Amino acid sequence: MALRAASSGVAYRWTYDVFLSFRGEDTRSGFTGNLYNTLRKRGFCAFIDDEDLRRGEEITPALFKAIQQSKIAIVVLSKNYAFSTFCLDELVEILECFKEGSQELWPIFYDVDPSDVRNLRGNFGEALAQHQNRFKYDEEKVQKCRLALSKTANLSGWHIKCGVGYEYEFIGRIVDEVSRTINYTPLHVADCPVGLVSRVQKVTSLLDLSSEGKVIMIGIWGIGGIGKSTVSRAMYTSVADTFDSSCFLSNVREIDRIQAAPLDRAPLLGSYVLGGYAYVFG
Repeated sequence: MALRAASSGVAYRWTYDVFLSFRGEDTRSGFTGNLYNTLRKRGFCAFIDDEDLRRGEEITPALFKAIQQSKIAIVVLSKNYAFSTFCLDELVEILECFKEGSQELWPIFYDVDPSDVRNLRGNFGEALAQHQNRFKYDEEKVQKCRLALSKTANLSGWHIKCGVGYEYEFIGRIVDEVSRTINYTPLHVADCPVGLVSRVQKVTSLLDLSSEGKVIMIGIWGIGGIGKSTVSRAMYTSVADTFDSSCFLSNVREIDRIQAAPLDRAPLLGSYVLGGYAYVFG
């Protein structure tokens, strides 16, 4: 599981690798749930909507922030997606981030015809007609939703038809594309990282990531089996994407001499030794 635990005052390029936008009743317990689980197992930090963050049908500041701090937004356009004003508000914000160039936007047409989304036919046309009646005094809101659906449908994505092919194969290809886009191979941290976030946050607070031209070394000492290596892997996954280059060296105790390629190519901004693992960031 990837962690993006940031200490106060440190600006990250993004907090999440992937933000998942979807209609819960359509795909939460199926396709989207399986996609999220696969992303997590591959070490990516994916944001999936916790319904406790909602207040009625209005998108909350916490969700807006999660969208803005995600590198990739994956929008699962299912049959009932457009009936949710909550989903459409998410999509409008995602499209704004995409237009600013700060985010990738990948649509998944889940058992829907992309042309129906593009031209607002079928369920999508019916949904917009309902919103038109509901928000008849807010035409601008409806127009934004209409344009967001149309523009998203014009982007390259995946068309998944239920009963045609295996969903896990589609999911595998999507996660592979995430890996290529993020351009790093995340480390597997733990299957059930209970209590890990707080430990990583404590170590992160010692790294002084906002400083430049500084070399910092941190050691984690203790008996075997208490989680030193787990915290080390989580730390690497947490901070690696904030540097131009990174290097993970395992079993450094067994290596007499270590030569890290990034040191030859870029100024050394920080090096970290944690629980028997060494990381160099430049």
